[in-house]
Amino acid sequence: MRRTTRNFSLGLALCVATIATACSKQDEEAAKPVAAFAVSVVRVQARDIPRSVLVSGPVSAWEEMQLGVEVSGLRVNHLLVDVGQQVRKGDLLLQLDHRSLDADLAQADASLREAEAGAALARSQLARGELLVKDKYISATQVDELRAARMQGDARVGTARAMRDTATLRRSFADLRAPDAGVISRRLVQPGQVVAAGSELLRLIRQGRLEWRAELAEAELARVTPGDRIELTTRDGTAVIGQVRAVSPGVDASTRTGTVYADLPDPQGLQPGTYLQGRIDTGIGQGLTVPAATVVQRDGHPNVFAVDAKGIARRVRIRTGGIANGQVEVLEGLKAGDAVVEQGAGFLADGDSVRIVEATATPAPTP
Repeated sequence: MRRTTRNFSLGLALCVATIATACSKQDEEAAKPVAAFAVSVVRVQARDIPRSVLVSGPVSAWEEMQLGVEVSGLRVNHLLVDVGQQVRKGDLLLQLDHRSLDADLAQADASLREAEAGAALARSQLARGELLVKDKYISATQVDELRAARMQGDARVGTARAMRDTATLRRSFADLRAPDAGVISRRLVQPGQVVAAGSELLRLIRQGRLEWRAELAEAELARVTPGDRIELTTRDGTAVIGQVRAVSPGVDASTRTGTVYADLPDPQGLQPGTYLQGRIDTGIGQGLTVPAATVVQRDGHPNVFAVDAKGIARRVRIRTGGIANGQVEVLEGLKAGDAVVEQGAGFLADGDSVRIVEATATPAPTP
């Protein structure tokens, strides 16, 4: 009986010693420092931010002139231009068969010369009559008849001259000339074709000028003013710079959009109808910003890691605006003065312990 009691006491002592040893080890493990990531932080700041509007729209002709002739039933004799050709103001573009118009003009010239000869004869007869009436060789009534003949002759000259001018004008209609410098953008006629008055034969981009047009919602339209700078990006990455020329004074009642018209002084080979994305610079505004390096994408959304007073990194989902000069505008999720992780943000998870170092430190876990 004594032996059994002694063995039990020894076993109990052994168990107590084992438990004490295990607790001591746990305390030692708890006393060890938790691994922390070395990171650098920046403060959320309010800055002046360049404001802009991103929108897509077509490149169009500044003014596209539809050219035709003012006479009907004449055949095209000569077509002197083709699509894409540069022309100067006054250049001959197209010529109709003008033989009938030449004959009308010659007849009008002859009628004018005949009327001028009759008027000259009437003037000379009146001059002689005014001398004869003084000596009473002719009556006053005859002198009145000579004056009337002179006036009729002058009237016939006026009528003939007007007919000659009309014939000259009709003759000029057979020659279609460029009303301004520009580029031929469309040709709708062939040599030998009989044309009708008022029908479109050629189309001219006036002065070769192009513009970019974009439809904006009413809220964005209100931010754009004439003179704002625009930058278009072509398909090969070339930047084309322009300037807003006009903004529609109202919006469409059904679509709630308005149109922005932008001049392209140097279109660099752009073609009308090309659909391009553009950025309209609308000025400078105040906003909260963080460096682009602080923003990480998680679950398809932009996030930053804010550091609290205990050195714990907390993931914060934000809503971003534009990006300029390496700074991202923060619309929601942060306030001015918040500390966010810059270098090392991509290695963190929500709740990680961090150790703040200088910005030049390399982010790596420290045991």
